[in-house]
Amino acid sequence: MTSPSETIPPAPEQFGVRQSGALPYAYINGNLHFLIVTTRRSGRWIFPKGGVKQGYTPWDSAACEAEEEAGVAGEISDLPIGAYQARVGSDALLVTVDIYPLEVTRQYDQWREKGQRLRHWATLPEAQRLLGEPVLCDLAEKLARQLSSGGRAAGLDMDDPKPLSRRI
Repeated sequence: MTSPSETIPPAPEQFGVRQSGALPYAYINGNLHFLIVTTRRSGRWIFPKGGVKQGYTPWDSAACEAEEEAGVAGEISDLPIGAYQARVGSDALLVTVDIYPLEVTRQYDQWREKGQRLRHWATLPEAQRLLGEPVLCDLAEKLARQLSSGGRAAGLDMDDPKPLSRRI
């Protein structure tokens, strides 16, 4: 991870407020699985995400969110797989969330938000059913395609983040 003392450039203005999230994955018994968590407020399934921590890179912030919200750690990509827009908080602030693939190498029995969220390992079809948000399903499917073709878990086009249909 990047040290909090390192200077991180601000997000481009055209995207407004930025958050970062992790798309945790692992191969379990030879099959690709994704780790999803519930939101604290509504209990919907999502990928771990949150504000970019001051002094951290967006990908290191995403790794921190995965550890805090899902109790996992591993190798985080420094390139996002994609982005989406969401309304967050009671004031429904519009944010752009950059999602970074996280290959999980450690899972903890105790973690910061254990009593506030559920976590669940899911295959792609199950994750698509549980996530419910097409843009989150698309990101998982994109990562699955990249991994199955032997490609890196890295993103490409960040010009057009897709909106979520509901507030997180």
